[in-house]
Amino acid sequence: MISLGIDIGSRNTKLVVYDSSEDNILFSDWLATDVNPLKSVNILTATAITSIGYDNIVKVACTGYGRKLCNHKVFSEISCHAAGVLHYLPQTRTIIDIGGQDSKIITLDSHAKVSDFVMNDKCAAGTGRFLEMTALRLACSLEQLSFLASDSRGKLDISSTCVVFAESEIVGMIADNASPADIARAVHNSIAKRIQVQMSALDWQPPVAFTGGVALNSDLALCLSNQLQTEVLVPSLPQITGALGAAILVSK
Repeated sequence: MISLGIDIGSRNTKLVVYDSSEDNILFSDWLATDVNPLKSVNILTATAITSIGYDNIVKVACTGYGRKLCNHKVFSEISCHAAGVLHYLPQTRTIIDIGGQDSKIITLDSHAKVSDFVMNDKCAAGTGRFLEMTALRLACSLEQLSFLASDSRGKLDISSTCVVFAESEIVGMIADNASPADIARAVHNSIAKRIQVQMSALDWQPPVAFTGGVALNSDLALCLSNQLQTEVLVPSLPQITGALGAAILVSK
């Protein structure tokens, strides 16, 4: 059975074609979410059909920020990220999902079922938006932030829990000629601390998986591991776990 999962996020739209009979991903890709999100969906769908050479996909599901725009089966982001992460890391008991504008912590029971979750979608602290602001201030790309922070040799601290005030701290650090590497690491540590506070509302356990596009930032993953005092695992394609989960759930 071939199924298609779509995750329409606030920043990016992801699509996965999944073969449940082989437990195999046939196609995955993502695009920036257009002003009209369905435009991104249509482009990705056409690319997927061309890639796999098959257009009779009956099982289709949507999740994410814009899931209700799709005329297909809809699943919550919580259930989809859980299913997607478990495909890669079946022993996972806690999931940290950081997206462009929100962050979610999901706990799983011993039977791999969602037991609880908390979500931050009111403040940009602890989300990809904070990293975007940092990259802009440091005149580098998002992809360069991890490499930049890995070269940190100092110890800077960002005390503000609000992105607006944190940005003012970063501006002050730049004015004081602080190392860009140290600033980037300070931001990563700030996000890690924010996530730890968010996790304190749950009875979480390791193994911990880190997913979402922000999980591509290996230095942030390291900071999370240090802050939580346990190894934080990253799936091979962390940005597609929501779409993959939707495809897996609709195939059942």
